[in-house]
Amino acid sequence: MIASFALLAAITFTPARPTVGDPITVTFPAPVKVEPSKDYEVVSQRGNVIVVRTFEAKTFTLRTTGGEEVLIPIHSVLAPNDKKLQPAPLKPPRAEEYPRAPFVAIGVAALAAVVAWIAVFVLARRRIRKPEIVIHPAERFRASVATARTWADLADAVRRYLAATDPRLGMELTTRELLARNGDPVVAEALRQGDLEKFSPWGAMPGDFRALAERALSLIPPEPPAEEKAA
Repeated sequence: MIASFALLAAITFTPARPTVGDPITVTFPAPVKVEPSKDYEVVSQRGNVIVVRTFEAKTFTLRTTGGEEVLIPIHSVLAPNDKKLQPAPLKPPRAEEYPRAPFVAIGVAALAAVVAWIAVFVLARRRIRKPEIVIHPAERFRASVATARTWADLADAVRRYLAATDPRLGMELTTRELLARNGDPVVAEALRQGDLEKFSPWGAMPGDFRALAERALSLIPPEPPAEEKAA
């Protein structure tokens, strides 16, 4: 008997004062299964936590297949005087004020648009167009080679220079496609070393990086003599 009372005392439910339609969470000391009933609706069953609800303002008994019974009182959401379900007396409608907020918002938006247009116009007139600095592909290539620290850097510099100086050697070409159109041994060594460093688990082959970088600069054609430039 004492064990039965202790078991019932261990069963709790929330909220403490449930009303019609409230989800009621009932917690048992151990996993259980609730018996179906017309007095309540089982919302969910997860181990020892059961969620039920009912739409009648009366106490119902929650029963489990193991024989536990829990009395859950349901309270009405109506006040004592509301149980007659008589409508409240109607009041005359209150006259609404003329809406001013939309017109204020439109005025503010129009003023902001005018100010923004004037600001853009003034800035456009004051703007001084800076001359574009065009860097020759050869100079860019020299700078890229000088700052290259890895085989991949050197291979990328070679690819960009070839794409800038020859429309047939675009950046979208694979190494095999590019070498089929340009078989220069310096280009081939630089691109293959770069691919090995990027994609091979063993990395690039042993080689003299600085020597290959110096040889890569030979891809830049020599400048014509000064007298030919003047002519």
